[in-house]
Amino acid sequence: MKQSKSIGSIFRINPPRIEQIALPFQEFVKTESFSGILLISFMLVALIWANSPWSASYESLWQTKINVSVGSFKIDKPLLLWINDGLMAVFFFVVGLEIKRELLVGELSSLRQALFPIAAALGGMLVPAAFYLILNANGSGEGGWGIPMATDIAFALGILALLGKRAPLPLKIFLTAVAIVDDIGAVLVIALFYTDKIVWASLGAAAIIFILLMILSRMGVRKPLPYALLGIALWVAFLKSGVHATIAGVLLAMTIPASTAIDRKGFLDRARQYLDQFEKEGIKDGNSFTTKKQRALLQGIEDSAQGVEAPLQRLEHTLHPWVAFFIMPVFALANAGVDLRTDIIAALVNPITLGIILGLVVGKQIGITFMAWLVTRMGLSRKINGVTWKQIYGASMLAGIGFTMSLFISNLAFSDPVMLSNAKVGILVASFISAGLGWFVLSRNGTPAPQAKEDR
Repeated sequence: MKQSKSIGSIFRINPPRIEQIALPFQEFVKTESFSGILLISFMLVALIWANSPWSASYESLWQTKINVSVGSFKIDKPLLLWINDGLMAVFFFVVGLEIKRELLVGELSSLRQALFPIAAALGGMLVPAAFYLILNANGSGEGGWGIPMATDIAFALGILALLGKRAPLPLKIFLTAVAIVDDIGAVLVIALFYTDKIVWASLGAAAIIFILLMILSRMGVRKPLPYALLGIALWVAFLKSGVHATIAGVLLAMTIPASTAIDRKGFLDRARQYLDQFEKEGIKDGNSFTTKKQRALLQGIEDSAQGVEAPLQRLEHTLHPWVAFFIMPVFALANAGVDLRTDIIAALVNPITLGIILGLVVGKQIGITFMAWLVTRMGLSRKINGVTWKQIYGASMLAGIGFTMSLFISNLAFSDPVMLSNAKVGILVASFISAGLGWFVLSRNGTPAPQAKEDR
């Protein structure tokens, strides 16, 4: 069989240098799964708080003004926007790191291998948007078509975690790959369609900063500080440009080096030399202090350890827990609070609400399953080994959990509080329905498909 072309080769990436860039997938899934459970908890807290006698404090907290000024430069925003524009930029930075990793060494690194989740994800974006527009085309809610395109991978993997061994690892890999392609689509949609009036001077400044970041990357600069400083400047430039500031996070991630300073063999050789010299210095029983030379040797081992790890991998490993356990739960707490004490029936029959529910619950199932089947039927790709079509269908239901990204896009799509509230109701209802349906189907079809011989 003809070997598929590597995306890494298209970008002229040297494969051996980033061979081990990916985090252990089990660790990733474990983090995402617990994060999903945490998201559910914070979402429930937000709903209870927003519908309690203390609901006024919920609204007033997120509208608290926070002012940052340096000389004549000033950013004055409510706490809610600092979360949605600021903290979520870090979220999108980690998303960008994950996208780059997947393109280099993950499920998206081979064109033929990647086509299965790519096709599924495209179906899972286009069909939900079409279903939404069936109910909202030419109406006041037409601008919300991007809301049902999203998938919350943390929430979805949280449900898979509850299924235990009935959700095989290949299914989690498939759903993660679909969600990452979905993230790429969401970033493009936000950049192209949910952008205010563009301030070209600020956008030009952002372009110059991005070029500087690429120069740093090409020069092999590996220290995080220069990237952090220019990244903040890039965020400010986008904030002032009219293009949503979170795009800065994705662009910054694309410039983070994915190569190592030394290969693994070189690291092992250096580490052995340092350890041999460390031992020659002597080890005294009962003495917990090291000599000056031993401290220098330990520093050498530490420097070598950093050199054998790609900056992209190190940053993703460092920031991922902060995003999963702090930023996303805080975002959920700030955005999921919907007042359900008003006319909930009117909200549920609103075209915006119905369009989102129809898109996420029905559109995701049809789009993902049909497109995945189509590319295999046409011989363009093949179904991932170890997963049945029933499990693919169950995963397509879980992909209807839009939550974090859907809430984020709804804030960009609607400024009217009633329309925004209807959108949030639709997102919450659709996410709960999708979670329930996905869990029900997968819990009854949890036997993995037999693996093909070439994959054993």
